Order: sequence, then structure tokens, then C-alpha cells
Amino acid sequence: MTESAVTGSHDDLRFFDSGHGRLAYLDAGTGEPLVLLHGGLLDHRSWADQLPALLPEYRVIAPDTRGHGASDNASRPFRPADDLADLLRHLGLGPVTVIGLSMGGTIALDLALEHPELVGALVISGNGTSQSEFSDPWLGELAAEQAAALAEGDAERWLDSFTRLASGPHRRLDEVGPEVVRRLKEMTRNTVAKHTPDEPQYLVPVTDTWKRLTGITVPLLAINGGIDSVDHINLAERAVRTVVNGRAVIVEGTGHYPNMERPEEFNAHLLDFLRALRG
Repeated sequence: MTESAVTGSHDDLRFFDSGHGRLAYLDAGTGEPLVLLHGGLLDHRSWADQLPALLPEYRVIAPDTRGHGASDNASRPFRPADDLADLLRHLGLGPVTVIGLSMGGTIALDLALEHPELVGALVISGNGTSQSEFSDPWLGELAAEQAAALAEGDAERWLDSFTRLASGPHRRLDEVGPEVVRRLKEMTRNTVAKHTPDEPQYLVPVTDTWKRLTGITVPLLAINGGIDSVDHINLAERAVRTVVNGRAVIVEGTGHYPNMERPEEFNAHLLDFLRALRG
């Protein structure tokens, strides 16, 4: 196992030719496979604090979603869940445990809906389905801040506002660990730099997700940040209530990225779930 695999750097990435662009992914460790899916505008490096806990027992596949990290941008309509299904079939894997945070969690649920034969269990964090609606006034304030920053061409103000997801509505960003903030901003800058304001929107939504969620029968665990936005927590808990076999736990004192803020607690919940799956 190389040091770059443990830290989740770009050095050990592999690439899968999807037929319309290369998709980057980390593939490290041996044993039962796990898939780790990052949040929006981030990349596989957001899971760096989970790798030392997982790699002694598991094989970890951590992709960069199309248009993120080291993966190519979209050149035609696509669905992230289909990209992931193609990668898993390319690797000869499935069913696997899929672990996703925020956007990554929505992709995990979409995969279970669209390609159920590939999913053996699910872990989500701070998300509902890919058709979730948001009403938290704090999230509305962030969206307004980001729109104003874009209109003024103030990239740093936009980045600060987006990264405030880490703090949640009850803290300032400077109350989050500076290394967590630095890593979040580095990943976000890298992904944003890949895009232009006028590029086509190729993302195709998965439909009827909440209605179809009742058909998910594999075990599902939600690991939520205790001071994340109300919407993010409520959406994850709605998913837990809707599937056949779901439950939720809280990592107290963390916002939207509990795996980065308190990795020891997050990892403990995750490992307990994974070991229970083994019976």
C-alpha cells in the first residue's frame, strides 16, 4: 500500500474509458469492495481520513464523478449512476456496499434504484434522493450569496460561501478546523476550474426517486452531521424512513462533512455497520 493511496492523493488514480471521456478512480486495498462517493464539487480525496481505517480490511474504490477532480467533463447527456454502474461492471464487481456523502449519497441511492443488482448495502450522509427540494432559509441565504459573488466576479467570496456548508448554520467558517477548510477549498477550486459558465448542462435526472425508494430493501445507514442544515438532516432521515431497512446515527458537533471533521467517530459508525453486514 503506497502512501498516496492512504492519503487519497491523485498519484495512484486509475482511469476508465467510459466511451465519452475518462473517469478517474482510486482502487486500493484488498478484501471486500467498498465504493466511496464524494460530495458536489469535491473529489475522492475527501475520503482520505477513511482510508487508513478501511484499507486493512477492505478494497476501496473511490471515483471522481464526471466533471469533478481528475475525471473528464461531460460531452453528452449522462447520469452519474450509470457511469458508476459501468465502472463497477468494468471491474467485475457487485453487489457492493456504496458509501456516499451529499451528492455522492444521491448517486448511491440512484444506483440502487437503477442498477439494484450492483448494490448490497448503502451508507449516506446529509442527503436525500437526487430529486430533493430545499426550504431551509440558511441554504437560501448561501445561494443568494453565491449568486451575488458570481455576478460580481468575486471567486473567493463564492468559494467562502460554498465552503460554509462545512460549518452549518450554527457556526462561522473559522470555527471549523483550518485543515478541513483548506482541503475543501482546494478540491472545490480544482473542480470549478474545469468548467466554464456557458458549457451545456448534460446531467440527466433519475425520475420518481422518492416514490421508488420504498423498493430499496438492502440495509441503509445514514451518518449525519449533528449541526448540518435542517434540510440535509431531514432529507437523510426521510430516506431512512422510506426504505425497508434503514437507520440513522449522528456525529455531534459537525456540519455537512462529518467524515472530515470527526473522522474517528464517522469511521467507528461506518465500521460497526460494515462488520454487522458480515454477520
